[in-house]
Amino acid sequence: EVRLVESGGGLVQAGESLKLSCAASGLTSDDYTLSWFRLAPGKEREVVACISISDGLTYYADSVEGQYTISSDNAKNTIYQQMNDLKPENTAAYYCAQASNTNNYLDPDEYADWGRGTQVSVYA
Repeated sequence: EVRLVESGGGLVQAGESLKLSCAASGLTSDDYTLSWFRLAPGKEREVVACISISDGLTYYADSVEGQYTISSDNAKNTIYQQMNDLKPENTAAYYCAQASNTNNYLDPDEYADWGRGTQVSVYA
C-alpha cells in the first residue's frame, strides 16, 4: 500500500517562504511521478509541479514557474517543494500524489495515490 504524507504547510506573511515535504512509502517501482496539486477555495484543483523519479525531469505550472522548486531525495523516498516569495493567491491546500508509468502527468485521474494535504495560508 502506497502512503504519502505531506508536511511543512503553515501560515506565513506575503514574501516569506515555505518548504513542503512529501514522504512516500510502499512504492515498488522506480518508474513513477510525484506531483504537487493544490486546491484553493472556489477554484478547481490544479497541478503545481511534477517530478519524474526515474530521470528527475520536472514540470511547473506557469503560475509558479520561477517561484516554486520541486526536488527529490530518492534515498529518503521524499519530494520537496520550495516556495519562495509567497503571495496571498498561493493560499491553498497542497496535496502530494503518485502516478506510475505515465506520461500524462497533468491529468489528476492518472494519480492512484494521494496524501491528505497540508494547508498553506499567506496573508498580506
